[in-house]
Amino acid sequence: MRKITPKYTMASDPFRRAMLFAGLAAALPAPALPAKTLVFPRDYGSHPDFRTEWWYVTGHAQSGARDFGFQVTFFRTRVDGTQGMQSKFAAKQILFAHAAVTDVQGKKLLHDQRILREGFDLATASTADTQVQIKDWSLVRGKDGRDGKTYKAQLAGDGFKLALQFQPTQSVLLQGDKGLSRKGPEEKQASYYYSEPQLATQGVISVGAETLAVKGTAWLDHEWSQELLHPQAVGWDWIGMNLFDGSAVTAFQLRDKEGKPIWDGGSFRTAKGLRFGFRKGEVVFSRQKSWKSPLSQASYPVEWIVRTPADFYTVKAVIPNQELDSRASTGAIYWEGLSDLYDSNGNHVGRGYLEMTGYARPLNI
Repeated sequence: MRKITPKYTMASDPFRRAMLFAGLAAALPAPALPAKTLVFPRDYGSHPDFRTEWWYVTGHAQSGARDFGFQVTFFRTRVDGTQGMQSKFAAKQILFAHAAVTDVQGKKLLHDQRILREGFDLATASTADTQVQIKDWSLVRGKDGRDGKTYKAQLAGDGFKLALQFQPTQSVLLQGDKGLSRKGPEEKQASYYYSEPQLATQGVISVGAETLAVKGTAWLDHEWSQELLHPQAVGWDWIGMNLFDGSAVTAFQLRDKEGKPIWDGGSFRTAKGLRFGFRKGEVVFSRQKSWKSPLSQASYPVEWIVRTPADFYTVKAVIPNQELDSRASTGAIYWEGLSDLYDSNGNHVGRGYLEMTGYARPLNI
């Protein structure tokens, strides 16, 4: 894996980096999030009064015999320490973006990243709908779409390009308790969280000199919070899987430094829309096979058995090396990659993404 040098970076500017971390350190204690009804299209958009927010699109696509995984992620962070500043140059909101392509046949991962403060039409996150961009990278919902619901992602990274459209085929999936998702033993460790599984995907993926028309299926997560991690939590393991029959399964656990679960949860929704939420203790991740990164020296479980009330699933990474070095933007090194899903009878029933954080170093969110 090569080291990424982003084209647009604040991480290399000591003054801006100091402002960012000083602002985060000055944050007031987070209150518990109240239950509320998510309202769309408003809640497709940004929530700048919250500390942390992200829009995740992950999926797989094919072009003939070629298989690809892809990830497009935009993050927003509120810098509490600069909110009272009047200057237009004050870094009140920081936008990050990660993008990656897994070339399955080529057995390689390509990825890149961006970071910029919001403002001056260079980095924006609309509060009206999903419309986030950092210069030439963007994820937009509804604009120029046939029905006002289609998402479009466009970006050019180091060695790859993505120009993809994501068409919803099902209703929004509210995670947790009607969109309020607990992430720890204290009420304040929670987020507002919804997903859009089974997104019909088409467009173009370019890898090196190749440009290929592709079709596939994607998954979108949108989550925003004031405080996500319990003080003892170092990271999490998460799956978002589109099953071939049209159903969808989410499962996650948050771990302490010993690898023991602090919290877990998830959901299963049938193709007909029946949703079943998982209670704490009902999701169990069991490591099967691991891969050691030559870059970070972290050991990642790239095969799991994930026990849920829906089934005992086996999750297998399509290739082991899908670690992302994002130290130049979010400061984290994590593993996120295309993976296959097998049911308890060994049948290949789905495909989606596995994310593992906190293995190279503890997360700080």
